[in-house]
Amino acid sequence: MSELLGRLFSFEDIGELLGVPFVQTALIACAVLGVVAGVLAPLIVSRGMSFAVHGTAELSFTGGAAALLAGVAVQYGAVLGAVVAAVVFGVLGLRQRERDAVIGVVLAFGLGLGVLMLSLYEGRASNKFGLLTGSVVAIDTANIAVLSVVTVLVIATLAVLYRPLLFASTDPDVAVARGVPVRMLSLVFSVLIGLTTALVVPIVGAILVLTVMITPGAAAARVTANPVLATVLAVVFAETALLGGIVLSLAPGLPISGYVAAIAFLIYVVCRLVGSRRRAVSVA
Repeated sequence: MSELLGRLFSFEDIGELLGVPFVQTALIACAVLGVVAGVLAPLIVSRGMSFAVHGTAELSFTGGAAALLAGVAVQYGAVLGAVVAAVVFGVLGLRQRERDAVIGVVLAFGLGLGVLMLSLYEGRASNKFGLLTGSVVAIDTANIAVLSVVTVLVIATLAVLYRPLLFASTDPDVAVARGVPVRMLSLVFSVLIGLTTALVVPIVGAILVLTVMITPGAAAARVTANPVLATVLAVVFAETALLGGIVLSLAPGLPISGYVAAIAFLIYVVCRLVGSRRRAVSVA
């Protein structure tokens, strides 16, 4: 057991590894990604779209697998797959009672197709594995370029639509009665989720996208009902999980996804305990 823990949590040569260019690139990418994911996470949780994020991740994985098979940059295929998924979910499954069924159907199709494409790919096995679990090595200047463009687009859109989005997320029936274009906002928000999910897949992998896109928002919701404070906390939590996951994974040379998931889950547990404690004190 001690040998296993020593391998999982090795801190040898971390300082030297932090000076490696591709590690610094990965840290920059994760820092930017933490902002975008943290801003979206509280809205995703309040709108009950966690399963949609999972479905979008699977289609992003399918797009990345197709790009890998075609010899194109993985991030472009991942973005295309995620946007297609977001549009499909937005158009076909806007109603709550329809959404889960639509996502389930598309998710199963996308996952099966992605696995088939990976089976046909004859390149390095690490490229296949990275799509599922993430890889620091997979982050390069092309990722940074795509990340920068998508980040600006997502943040700018949220800056314009944040208030009506928040209104529609909190009470959609009243929002419709007040003339808020709920259907259009749902479609736009689905596309934003798709774009951000596509950025997350090369870093933490399709399997653990929920860690970055959901857990920070769920943790923040346990300690505050203030949407602004929840957003700030979600950004802090996402940054902590992503950057901490990279640093912890460097020396062991293992995929960062497990470390990111462990840190995010620990944050959620602490926030849940804090929230429970506060409610117990207020009742008393």
